[in-house]
Amino acid sequence: MHLSTHPRQVLKFCPKCGSNHFAPQNDNSLQCEACGFRLYYNAASSVAAIILDDEGRLLLTRRAIDPCKGTLDLPGGFVSVDESSEEALAREIKEELGAEVLEYRYVRSYPNRYEYSGLTVFTNDAAFMCTLRDYSVIKPADDVCGVEWFYLQDVKLEDIGIKSIRTMVRDFIEQL
Repeated sequence: MHLSTHPRQVLKFCPKCGSNHFAPQNDNSLQCEACGFRLYYNAASSVAAIILDDEGRLLLTRRAIDPCKGTLDLPGGFVSVDESSEEALAREIKEELGAEVLEYRYVRSYPNRYEYSGLTVFTNDAAFMCTLRDYSVIKPADDVCGVEWFYLQDVKLEDIGIKSIRTMVRDFIEQL
């Protein structure tokens, strides 16, 4: 993460009154000295699916967009407003793979930060073990340009672009 993309550096003007007196605070916020408006830059929720086939191979996708375009990833994405993590998981799997989640189990969450559009985005990435209703329908779509299956011993962690996903996959492999 470049310091220049941190919200404290990028967000210079108050979104409420337009004042350029939008000052960083000590609690992950910025406050306008003119109108008093306060903006917190908290972590956004996201989900990632750990999917194994009948042979024990892990499904990894190829990112079609930045950040980390072209690298390996797990299927998933951001939780939308008024959506639960579980609803986001089902929606993202449908959007990215064309498949339906049959069962899922929460594993744990991972903090992450990455640069997008010149701004550091902080996330809390929730990992879920998933089974799909039908694996034969999987077809990459949305922000996924490819789907690959890996035996766990063949996964090269350095090919996974997003740090939290890399850690998630590493932890999963180590626990088996």
